[in-house]
Amino acid sequence: MRNAFKYIVLGLGGLGSAAAYWLSRRAGADVLGLEQFEFGHQRGESEDHSRIIRLTYHTVPYVRFAQQAYAAWRVIEDDAEEEIVVKSGELDLWPRDTTLSERDYTESMAACGVPFEILDNVEIMRRFPQFELNTDVHGVFQPQGGLAAAIKGNAAHRRLARRNGATLIERARVTSIRRTGSEYEVLTAAGAFRGEKIAIAAGPWSNRVLQNFGAQLPLTVTKEQVTYYASPHLAEFAADRFPVWIWMIEANYYGFPVYGAPAVKVAKDRFEPVDPDARTFGPDPGNEMAVRRFVERHLPRAAGPVLATKTCLLTLTPDIDFVLDTLPGDPACVVAVGAGHAFKFAAVIGQTIGELLIDGATDKDIRAFRLDRPALQRGQTVAS
Repeated sequence: MRNAFKYIVLGLGGLGSAAAYWLSRRAGADVLGLEQFEFGHQRGESEDHSRIIRLTYHTVPYVRFAQQAYAAWRVIEDDAEEEIVVKSGELDLWPRDTTLSERDYTESMAACGVPFEILDNVEIMRRFPQFELNTDVHGVFQPQGGLAAAIKGNAAHRRLARRNGATLIERARVTSIRRTGSEYEVLTAAGAFRGEKIAIAAGPWSNRVLQNFGAQLPLTVTKEQVTYYASPHLAEFAADRFPVWIWMIEANYYGFPVYGAPAVKVAKDRFEPVDPDARTFGPDPGNEMAVRRFVERHLPRAAGPVLATKTCLLTLTPDIDFVLDTLPGDPACVVAVGAGHAFKFAAVIGQTIGELLIDGATDKDIRAFRLDRPALQRGQTVAS
């Protein structure tokens, strides 16, 4: 087996698979991707049927980056000859007692030329009679929102990377990394490899990899879950009749049209810290009950038997902004952390990783994602 490459990607989940693809478009067989588990495993963050994709964000740079994500996903879709982004429309539901700022979202979208509508509860229920809402709730509807097919997207990135000549290896857990002159030596369960430049996209295991560079980040890994309801009225929740939606509070509820399974998917953020190597996979009954109560109150025709409840991990930064930057003093190493909401951006994050490693720079505005920002520096040692 070849063991020397120019670019090595560590982690082949949502972000790493995208990075391997975008690097392979320009570097072909000089790209190696290493995954510690099997491809498509359920232990991490991004392996489910659907993730929300949207242009409704709270700052102009995020909206611009989201627009670039849509463009990057179109490249993947054209290359893979399959649909990955499904535009059902996206509805943000704003209850009166929220602590979030609706103005931040609407002003950022307006500044970027993103069309949206503000709807009262009556108009929401006229367009989407699946909802039951009182006068305390209104909505912001953005027609380009929808879902990104996570399982399909990850598989497409890996398939296309291999088609471009990249080598991707599963069950290759990294045991050590050290600098040897102008190269890195990466020892893994699948053998030893050398590379000139490295992308770290290890999700919940980011700090385990970063310790090889004398670096650590203030990351919190949490266990989250989603529930699929086998509604007897599934046709009413098809993607051409029902949008993705978010209940706009801090620990929000959110949901999807039917996609990938014969059920309506609904979830509630809960942010329970866990050890990614010791966490359990069973559902949390309290979270499941809270979601059931929400569905029965606001989406009563979705409230069928539970088809499945699935758990996953999120890797959060203190400010819930991404990490996307080169390591201080080491421009040959790029670190990407998704901060709990990155899959919609996976294609453009992978593209940006490729630009940073190949060109040494990117024209995308990633200043908010730098390693030297205050939220990552307070009381933390980012790099030695």
